[in-house]
Amino acid sequence: MAQKTRLGLAGSMFVLLATASLPALAVTDADLVKDDQTTDNVLMNGMGYKAQRYSPLDKINKENVKKLVPAWTLSFGGEKQRGQESQPIVVDGTMYVTGSYSRIWAVDARTGEEKWQYDARLPEGILPCCDVINRGAAIYGDKVYFTTLDAQLVALNKDTGKVVWRKKMEDFQAGYSNTAAPIVVKGKVIVGNSGGEFGIVGAVKAYDAETGEEVWYRPTIEGNMGRLNGKDSTVTGKQNASWPGDMWKNGGGATWLGGTYDPELNLLFFGTGNPAPWNSWLRPGDNLYTSSTLAIDPDNGEIKWHFQTTPHDGWDYDGVNEFVPFELKKDGRTIKAGAKADRNGFFFVLDRTNGKFISAKPFVSKITWAKGFDENGRPQYVAENRPRNPEEVAKSGKDREPVFAAPSFLGGKNWMPMAYSQKTGLFYVPSNEWGMDIWNEAITYKKGAAYLGAGFNIKPLYDDHIGVLRAIDPATGELKFEVKNRAPLWGGVMTTGGGLVFYGTPEGYLQAVDDTTGEILWKYNTGSGVVGSPITWEQDGEQYVAVVSGWGGAVPLWGGDVAQIVKNFNQGGSVWAFRLAK
Repeated sequence: MAQKTRLGLAGSMFVLLATASLPALAVTDADLVKDDQTTDNVLMNGMGYKAQRYSPLDKINKENVKKLVPAWTLSFGGEKQRGQESQPIVVDGTMYVTGSYSRIWAVDARTGEEKWQYDARLPEGILPCCDVINRGAAIYGDKVYFTTLDAQLVALNKDTGKVVWRKKMEDFQAGYSNTAAPIVVKGKVIVGNSGGEFGIVGAVKAYDAETGEEVWYRPTIEGNMGRLNGKDSTVTGKQNASWPGDMWKNGGGATWLGGTYDPELNLLFFGTGNPAPWNSWLRPGDNLYTSSTLAIDPDNGEIKWHFQTTPHDGWDYDGVNEFVPFELKKDGRTIKAGAKADRNGFFFVLDRTNGKFISAKPFVSKITWAKGFDENGRPQYVAENRPRNPEEVAKSGKDREPVFAAPSFLGGKNWMPMAYSQKTGLFYVPSNEWGMDIWNEAITYKKGAAYLGAGFNIKPLYDDHIGVLRAIDPATGELKFEVKNRAPLWGGVMTTGGGLVFYGTPEGYLQAVDDTTGEILWKYNTGSGVVGSPITWEQDGEQYVAVVSGWGGAVPLWGGDVAQIVKNFNQGGSVWAFRLAK
């Protein structure tokens, strides 16, 4: 057993180290490309570049999943709870898992024994929008990478936890932060940013994985200048083409969920967040490239195509949801496609080679802002359901005039990743049924202050459920089954070759359902709400399933009437691993 010592490191809190006899092998580009095909490791967020979150493992299946029992659990400690939205990664018998307040652990994947822990030194005055969460780490070579709430990118030695380099990406005092798991492509660590509610400028950035030096910077708001190798490169879009005046300087569009990648096409896919401010009357136009999916060249950061799911977004519907590449079989042919279950309530399918619109189908029961999308992929707005112009409302002597909108701004699907099964050809979408009263307000930009220009109250649509796991055929948009849940679903989904769909609930359960019927076959209560994303891998001839547990995130902070429903749910912080009983 490794001997542990406690060391103090510059730029960090205390780190718990383990001295291993043999360091694990370095992770290569070839390893990352094969991550979705291999079963002994989980090397990245999404369980592969395309983030299909599918494993071919079938040792745990419909017939024996009822025998699944805990193998081990590791607590994150009692003094720093809050939302735990991380997805672990597993490399050569070591699990790397991040937690709230910008912390990361290395854990023995067989026993749950802690090898080392790193706590970022967070300054006073950080401005996270939606809880102090972190969604995971990336690994490459001999380093593990993660981002922090004060907008820094940290590279640690994967065997010791020692800091190799630490780079400031943005000014946290201006509202920038980082919560997403990085993605590593061809020796570059590629990250998005957070902070759209503070009027930041969204961007995707690439750093040299070895040195930490910036390789390229691509802002996601028209009019802002990009960089390549330390020099100005190209302007994003065309200044004032879809933004009035100087509003592009604080336009939002954060890329806070991270990206996916298609190695064959050599394209990154990043979603972009809401435009700032929420008050859409202040910024007439489409407000590119907010609430969109961008295809980006990973070598130089240039945008190759874009598709905007909510032009001129006035509801905070965002567009940051993951774009999942898959092969669409339709009308007797196979299309290189990608799917996205958007916060605005529509399930989109695009040609991922060029961004061409294929379809947009509702995946929630009520949508008020648009009737649908036309053949060109433009929304058919319901004009009277856009939040009112506060200047016009004031003329009538009122201080506000709410409209009811569905979905709520927390979305038909928020950050929680869906999964695609290569076995069934279906997508499994964690969705929510809620709406909101929303009204616009006057607002001006001030550095470090909330930049909304709106008020709201979220309400459930139904008395008996909010969350719904839905199985969707991407070729038709047809709903194959649904599994309702009383509380909102706020965690990720995983599918397996064993015919199972795993996901968690705020009530504390990790559960497995039949991938063709939705029948709940197994569930286990972890003691706190599950808002993380499950993984599975094989070691020593056995299949393991793991998930992070710890209630929190945006729902209890922003949920309005819904927050009252979940106010007594237990917080926590732990990672659980399961295997079949012997």
